[in-house]
Amino acid sequence: MAPAATGCGGSALSPTGHASGQDNLSWRPCEETASSSGFECAMLQVPLDYAKPQGRKIGIAMIRLPAADKATRLGSLVFNFGGPGGSGVSTLMNAAGAFSTLGRRYDLVSFDPRGVDRSSGVRCLSDQEMDRYITREPSANTPTETQLITEFAQGCRRNAGWILPYVGTVNAARDMDAMRAALGEPRLNYLGFSYGTHLGAVYATLYPGHVGRMVLDSAVDPSVGMLDVAKTQALGFQKAYEDYLADCTKTRTSCPLGADKATAEGTVIKLLDSLRQTPGKADNRVVTADIARAGITQALYSRLTWPLLTDAIESGRKGDLRGLLAMSDQYAGRRPDGTYSTLQFSLAAIVCADTTDRPSVSQAEDLARRLDRQTPVFAPTAISAGSCSVWPVPGDDAARRVNATGSAPIVVVGTTNDPATPYQWAPRLADQLRTAVLLTLNGEGHGAYGQSACIDTKVNAYLLDGRVPAKGQRC
Repeated sequence: MAPAATGCGGSALSPTGHASGQDNLSWRPCEETASSSGFECAMLQVPLDYAKPQGRKIGIAMIRLPAADKATRLGSLVFNFGGPGGSGVSTLMNAAGAFSTLGRRYDLVSFDPRGVDRSSGVRCLSDQEMDRYITREPSANTPTETQLITEFAQGCRRNAGWILPYVGTVNAARDMDAMRAALGEPRLNYLGFSYGTHLGAVYATLYPGHVGRMVLDSAVDPSVGMLDVAKTQALGFQKAYEDYLADCTKTRTSCPLGADKATAEGTVIKLLDSLRQTPGKADNRVVTADIARAGITQALYSRLTWPLLTDAIESGRKGDLRGLLAMSDQYAGRRPDGTYSTLQFSLAAIVCADTTDRPSVSQAEDLARRLDRQTPVFAPTAISAGSCSVWPVPGDDAARRVNATGSAPIVVVGTTNDPATPYQWAPRLADQLRTAVLLTLNGEGHGAYGQSACIDTKVNAYLLDGRVPAKGQRC
């Protein structure tokens, strides 16, 4: 499977071909679901190729929850929740309650970026093919890994080749400015998480004069190459994993994984080694060591899921692998009915579109071998850094250099023990933007907003009242 979160994408950006102000939105009630009450949905038509603004159009699916207090409404606040490849429509529908303070005065707005789910989502493999793929990839055997990722890439070319050249972050940022214009907003107020920080940074580079109040939480460094991303993330998840093991052995009355951190880690390694030699079964599905590792990775995104991880590992030792499989399914975008969202396909397409960096499979596997001593659990994830080497369309470095000179202040937020977007990326992104202030959370997990009352207070004060945090503030 592709890496958990990534920032790629180096030349000067130009907003050429933007069709600002030409679109009108027709808002309607969203498809009826248990969580859709009060939400409105619309489809924004944008050029597939901004160099040909009168050519083929594609639809960008949008969703909004109108502001609760119309008398004090500030306008629209646009969200991107990360990925790349995550559905903003589905996420906002399920998570709007976490932003109720902002939702009193803002219309909460999100979208599926081009190539994601409802916005001409990239699909590469059938659900059954994807089930088989994730039981075999990554492989430490170079010819096998090359064959697996080639079959995946060719499936993308076959099933979505028409959109693959156009799904990069620069085009997504242009789409976002078309949204701003269609919403009738003179400036874009924006809250981006993880990959959403990369998208926001590119937007601010393209349209510094259109930046309103922008917060970038769990920052990505877009200048980093594929192998560096893989190494940094593997070590980031290792740090979170060690903190998780320490928490289990120090704070629980009796950690079922072991009395101390070394023993607990040995328990996990033994389980993974056992699954590597003889894959298990859960709900008539194969559970490999890599599927178990994906489940562990998913649980490390938030401290809140650490107890669930302990239960899943302990059950797995006893032969019940359903907990690890369920967390792996969440990571892969697999739904309970066996269908997949476009998450893993869209992620690969956007990552490979955003960079000309094409490390080979052998380079990625060499990195995995070198990481094995530092992080035997997560070293194999580095193999995915070779996935763009067989991609059917060339990448572009236009999104790798960002500079928002001339924009309103941007607040960049980083968490010291964030596994997916490690903390060192936050000050680097803030420096590259030139107009940013850095706000730090001393803590665990991916995403600071909603995890800390201190962070929430400072972010809300900026988005609602325009009060910029002092430089270098920590929570």
